[in-house]
Amino acid sequence: MKIAAIIPARAGSVGIPNKNLRLIQGRPMIDYAIDHALNSHYIQEVYLSSDSAAMNIIAKQRQIHFIERPKSLCQNDTTLDAVIAHALAYTQAEIIVTMQPTSPTLTVQSLDGAIEKMLNEDWDTMISVVNDPHLAWQKTDVGKLVPAYEKRLNRQYLPAWYKETGAFLITKRKYITQDSRLGPKVGVYALSSQEALDIDTFADLQLARLMMHDPKVAFYVNGNHQRGLGHIYRALELADEMNSKPDIYYDTLQTSPDIFGSTTHHLIGVHGLSDLYEHIQKTHYDLWINDILDTSIDYMLGLRALMPQTKIINFEDDGEGILAADLVINALYENSRLAHVRTGPAYYLAPKLFLLYQPITIAPEVKSILIAFGGADPQNYTDQLLELIQDPTYQKYQFTVVLGRAKQHVKQLLTKQSDHLRIVYDVENMPELMSQADLAFTSRGRTAYELAMLGVPTVSIAQNAREEAHRFISNENGFYYLGFQPSQHLLKNTLDFMLASTPEERQAWHSKLIQHPLRQGRQHLMHLINELTMEESYANTLSHR
Repeated sequence: MKIAAIIPARAGSVGIPNKNLRLIQGRPMIDYAIDHALNSHYIQEVYLSSDSAAMNIIAKQRQIHFIERPKSLCQNDTTLDAVIAHALAYTQAEIIVTMQPTSPTLTVQSLDGAIEKMLNEDWDTMISVVNDPHLAWQKTDVGKLVPAYEKRLNRQYLPAWYKETGAFLITKRKYITQDSRLGPKVGVYALSSQEALDIDTFADLQLARLMMHDPKVAFYVNGNHQRGLGHIYRALELADEMNSKPDIYYDTLQTSPDIFGSTTHHLIGVHGLSDLYEHIQKTHYDLWINDILDTSIDYMLGLRALMPQTKIINFEDDGEGILAADLVINALYENSRLAHVRTGPAYYLAPKLFLLYQPITIAPEVKSILIAFGGADPQNYTDQLLELIQDPTYQKYQFTVVLGRAKQHVKQLLTKQSDHLRIVYDVENMPELMSQADLAFTSRGRTAYELAMLGVPTVSIAQNAREEAHRFISNENGFYYLGFQPSQHLLKNTLDFMLASTPEERQAWHSKLIQHPLRQGRQHLMHLINELTMEESYANTLSHR
């Protein structure tokens, strides 16, 4: 039984001029319908019906049949039934598949599934639909609005409501006339909401471009007491920027799943690199993101061997593995001689909640002090400051101490609360706490950037030798930097100095802190990532031709 596809594509689209030629992922929209037809296991002939010279050229390039459509069948009120009936003169096929060029998100699997269903179940006509139940209202003959449902239920409990998508209509030849393509027995083939997109407006076109640029993304990230949790937080923030759920891998030998909190992202625990490599072999990724500090060249070459076409981005990486990455983002470092390494605060990924808060107003005197050394605080600076502020001298101030998920001895530390000391654990709204502070003490990492966004005068202390290299968090940029492992004596003197600071001094620190482009970092970062994935996606699209 011969099956032919007919793709109707007239030139005079009114809503979107040249609609069928609009580029999606670097290809004319109609090219996707042609691909679907050519790649089908069942379709033996492909015809393009049009009055457009450009469509004739495309048909020749794709080596499919072109049907010159008469002007009488190119009017705004011309039905598809008449167009397809006209095309029957060019083929002897017994089954005709009408394929709209405005459904580029359709898959060949669904197209073939519909043809199989029609053949196996002996339908006369098979129509593409999407199950789209909603609470709806309709007008009666007298103009009264009445509910088009029996019970008000949540959407997932409503009865099926099939809406035609226009992607395809498959029918037996004998039922095609100038006025109809429907046989007596009509079946439907349900598509996913993504495949059901029919481009009729510019909004549809924008959505199609977004949906077609949907790279398969994976993260490899680890965090713990020694490494800190900034990598985890950044991975989750970045995962929220993706158009679909990425796979987030973590090493169970280094990272507890509890560290990720209550996220609903797709977490995959692996047992070492060999297990990670085994997982990678089973899935194709367009983009791989490492957030594990320094990478070795062996690890990166291992990734390259398994994913030669995949784009790889490394965060906070100063190891030899950066030579094998496509892009490296080191927001905490300054300057690099490598063109693919981007450094500095312009690439800092600010948490979403912080973008909702404005910088603080400097108060006449210091009353509230925040102590927040990140998710882990491996040097126990929190403990040292807690010991200091037990002194009655500090009881006139209000201290707020934040303990992170990876902080040790949390229960013991929580018992130290008093009238002038509030201790909180795993805070959900950190910018709110920071906005209430006149001063802050923190590490030389992510939290310092957050405080800088709000302009909170901040004392910063490095947790390790690596943090000592975070040059942005320095006196010249508005921080008060104490180095690594300051003595208890230096901590006390610094605390006293900051508490006694004048409004003018704190205003000067504040002004320096808020001048940095930290709020624009997310935009800069996503621009780089999208550029990289667009290159990969476009290359993959062309390779499928």
